[in-house]
Amino acid sequence: MNEAYRADPTSIIDSDAQIGRGTRIWQFCNIMADVIIGDNCNIGQNVFIESGVQIGSHVKIKNNVALYRGVICEDDVFLGPNCVFTNVINPRSFIERKHEFKKTIIKKGATIGANATILCGNVIGRYAMVGAGTVVTHNVGAYQLVIGNPGRVAGYVCSCGNKLQEESGLLHCLECGKKYRQNINGELEGGEQDGIY
Repeated sequence: MNEAYRADPTSIIDSDAQIGRGTRIWQFCNIMADVIIGDNCNIGQNVFIESGVQIGSHVKIKNNVALYRGVICEDDVFLGPNCVFTNVINPRSFIERKHEFKKTIIKKGATIGANATILCGNVIGRYAMVGAGTVVTHNVGAYQLVIGNPGRVAGYVCSCGNKLQEESGLLHCLECGKKYRQNINGELEGGEQDGIY
């Protein structure tokens, strides 16, 4: 355990958890063994992180979030308050299905809104945004804005988080000026990752 992080004394942190420098852990959190948390993260009040979860650097996890085995958050991810993750598709209290746990990967820079539910086995793409209350039942592509129940694509967002506008075959951000284009697979290219077109 790295002594360079700060944790409220009401939180329970297993000695085998790896926590990076500059990370702050607020009240009533429970962080189990074999958890990896990167540098400069902010873990809000009443967060539960189960063994095997991996969290990158500069991740913000707001209050009342539970992360179960199989969840991987890359760098710069934002998890809104009360968002929910699962790790079994068909749970029963009387049948143990630990061998059926599925991975859920939240890619770099993605945002999960307050009260969203992410069903296990899905990937949330780079800089994607899942709206508040959305239920994600399938993969979300890079930069996609997904809303509703079940989640549906409602547009695209810039790496800065603003909705992209279409003009002359390009998508552009009115806030920061980055431009993107769709490739033949319907995925966005440009902006921070691939250069401005």
